[in-house]
Amino acid sequence: MTSPVSTELDLIEELRLRRWAREHYVPSSRRLPSWHPVVHEEMSKKDLEMGVAEPTPVFALTDC
Repeated sequence: MTSPVSTELDLIEELRLRRWAREHYVPSSRRLPSWHPVVHEEMSKKDLEMGVAEPTPVFALTDC
C-alpha cells in the first residue's frame, strides 16, 4: 500500500496545495508534520519572502 504523500501529484492538485499553504500560513513551529511536503515547501518559501524586508531608511543626526 502506498502512502498518499508519496504518490505523484498532478499540476492542479499541487497548485491547490500551494494556494492553501499561502492562505493558511503559520510559523514553522506551528506546522504539523502530517501536512503534505508541498505545503511545507510553500510555507518555507513564504518564510524567505517575509524575511526579505524592505530596506529601512537610516537618518543621520547633524547639528545644523
